[in-house]
Amino acid sequence: MVQAWYTDKLGDDPQRPHRGKPGRSVALEQLHGLGVLYWKLDAGKYENDPELEKIRKERNCSWMDIITICKDKLPNYKEKIKMFYEEYLHLGDEIRYILDGSGYFDVMDKEDSYNQDFEF
Repeated sequence: MVQAWYTDKLGDDPQRPHRGKPGRSVALEQLHGLGVLYWKLDAGKYENDPELEKIRKERNCSWMDIITICKDKLPNYKEKIKMFYEEYLHLGDEIRYILDGSGYFDVMDKEDSYNQDFEF
């Protein structure tokens, strides 16, 4: 399930959702207009999913890595997750395939306002 909202400006804990008060949703069509696309795929088939392969081919995404972001499974967990909270730009398409759990991603709008989160 994808949800999108405008964020608050609090920086106390980057792992929390930062939903602004009052909560203001962002229409998924607005994210699409910014180039954020999403698909719901069968996570049980991620290694050999023809639909995922089709998306990767259409989007020209050849790189793939698989990581487990979990305190018990990721060596140097506290240090490694810090990189997820540093701003950086993606110059090309990138696919995030979430097999289990959820994640938050911040998206800038066309005016470079850093004000939208979406959750998978």
